[in-house]
Amino acid sequence: MTTATTAPASALVLGAMMFGTAVDEDTSFALLDRFVERGGVWIDTADCYAFWASDDGRGGASERVLGRWFAARPGVRERVKIATKVGAEPLWAGSFPARRAGLSERAVREAFSGSLDRLGLDAVDLLWLHMEDRATPIEETVDALAELTATGAVARVGASNHPAWRVERARAHARLLGSTPIDVLQHNSTYLRPRPGTNPTNHAFGVLSDEQRDYAVTHGLEVWAYTPLLSGAYDNPAKPIPDIYDHPGNAARLAVLDEVATELGASRGQTVLAWHVARGIRPMLGGSKPEQLDAALDAVRLPLSSEQLARLEEAV
Repeated sequence: MTTATTAPASALVLGAMMFGTAVDEDTSFALLDRFVERGGVWIDTADCYAFWASDDGRGGASERVLGRWFAARPGVRERVKIATKVGAEPLWAGSFPARRAGLSERAVREAFSGSLDRLGLDAVDLLWLHMEDRATPIEETVDALAELTATGAVARVGASNHPAWRVERARAHARLLGSTPIDVLQHNSTYLRPRPGTNPTNHAFGVLSDEQRDYAVTHGLEVWAYTPLLSGAYDNPAKPIPDIYDHPGNAARLAVLDEVATELGASRGQTVLAWHVARGIRPMLGGSKPEQLDAALDAVRLPLSSEQLARLEEAV
């Protein structure tokens, strides 16, 4: 006999990356309202979102939309948790990735101040180090984070697209300072595996590795997963699965995914989200349509059994 468990809507993160650029403000507000209505909690953004889609080549549009939503919805701040990121904003239009803000003490302080201004808030629930800055000692970055957590402006800190060894150095330095250590990681994760030696992200350590997950499990860190649905490719015939995932091992995984999805009465994508939640990973949705959001919120509640999880895990 196998058991099945369900997760609350709070297991899903609403990604606000394209709010204010590809997703207009009215649609953004509708998605945010629906997310809260259905019990969603975490909203994820960044100071650099979405510079590549903006008219001026700079970020900030997403945070501004969220700021206007907070202002228009008195009391909603108490119902949600907000996460934003620093470190990846271009220094000027077209300068990414060669010239970006980085993670020096001054850069973190100034970027975060700008985020609070755009969000219209005096504190956030989670601040991410968006991507590595090898030009800055990680200890200097942690010193900046320690100042922000000490004042209460930041409740938690996380690392996105960082290798495990730098996260460990950051956590060790935070312990020396007696400050809040990194307790959550954010990486790319999906059910299909990229071909060995390839990388579907633009970050050297962007894809969640077995080592990073083992580190997180061993030390009690949360893991958040971006692009779990391959931008809709699991279910949308107009969006073929990227070639980087085209190899014999994934043929077997897709076959099992289809079997389990049929058993659940769910789509492939919904099953992928349920698989993440069953593994203790918080998936992130960056959809632009209310029906996509509803489907994802339904997915995290799917009763994936231990036997189904084992089949999904063992497929090679």
